[in-house]
Amino acid sequence: MMPATPAAAAQIRQRLLPISSSSPACCSNPRPRLPARPRAAPLSMSAEARAAPSPLAVPPPAHPTYDLSAVIALALSEDAGDRGDVSCLATIPTDVKAEATFIAKEDGVIAGISLAEMIFNQVDPSLKVEWFEDDGNYVTKGLQFGKVYGCAQSIIVAERVVLNFMQRMSGIATMTKAMADAARPACILETRKTAPGLRLVDKWAVLIGGGKNHRLGLFDMVMIKDNHISVAGGITNAMTSVDQFLEKEKLAVPVEVETRTLEEVTDLLKYADENKTSLTRIMLDNMVVPLPNGDIDVSMLKDAVQLINGRFETEASGNVTMDTVKKIGETGVTYISSGALTHSVKALDISLKIDTELALQVGRRTNRA
Repeated sequence: MMPATPAAAAQIRQRLLPISSSSPACCSNPRPRLPARPRAAPLSMSAEARAAPSPLAVPPPAHPTYDLSAVIALALSEDAGDRGDVSCLATIPTDVKAEATFIAKEDGVIAGISLAEMIFNQVDPSLKVEWFEDDGNYVTKGLQFGKVYGCAQSIIVAERVVLNFMQRMSGIATMTKAMADAARPACILETRKTAPGLRLVDKWAVLIGGGKNHRLGLFDMVMIKDNHISVAGGITNAMTSVDQFLEKEKLAVPVEVETRTLEEVTDLLKYADENKTSLTRIMLDNMVVPLPNGDIDVSMLKDAVQLINGRFETEASGNVTMDTVKKIGETGVTYISSGALTHSVKALDISLKIDTELALQVGRRTNRA
């Protein structure tokens, strides 16, 4: 590690000052505090900083059983273990406070600001956070976009958990923004291919990036896929069973059916013509055909859209990439779904540093600031 210069060391000493008797006491043992529910951290805003966004500036998707506070608590607990942060205990007095700065180390869409506030508050409600950007804003490499003030131990305990969430969410938001812009006039959707336990967090990032959410889980949409159709004995049988089930249970939820051929599309439309149905959307799966030259053939997808002719929403799925999404969006489909938005996303590099000048110096040396 590079030693701090005298000037840098002086800056650190300025930032690591004993907390005055009027300030809230720091935690005596740097282990995360786990309240029943998160609250936004109080703000201490400088004159030049823009007002921080509300924690619900871009609200997370509504889920009937998902406990975001518990997810945060689990992330903090797996880090703290049964001893807390032994590194902080060994090196930082409990009465020391600090100021740390968020630095973007590459260009992208920032996401997770509201969640970061929840995490800081869950660790230590006395921490104060200020932001110079909002969730969904585009940041550039080297930009300082936020600060956190307070107990040094608490900041360092929260640091990695905050960054892990923010980096993943920002990577998802960055990819979503790029795909959503290219897909217009179609809307971009994610899928259920999310990290286990992070379903709501991943889908929240998609919203921040300008996409829309597909179903949250197995409970909020009937989605008849290839395996359902195979077991039911065909699309007509499957759709008949769905309509009977929804009527019997008096359920009103969206219904989507996956089709893989133009014949299946025709069969589904024929069923809809002859029956009162709850069908709302038709998935057109793998109707985008890759070509040897790297291009794609979307003629089958176009034919399916023309057959449906606006009677139902349409969703293109399969072979969706940054290179193909624009051409797919031009076929007239309502939605384009991409599992890659969440299942293989590259995290956006972000750091949280107390010695900002030294961090930027090292970042410039490694082309990361």
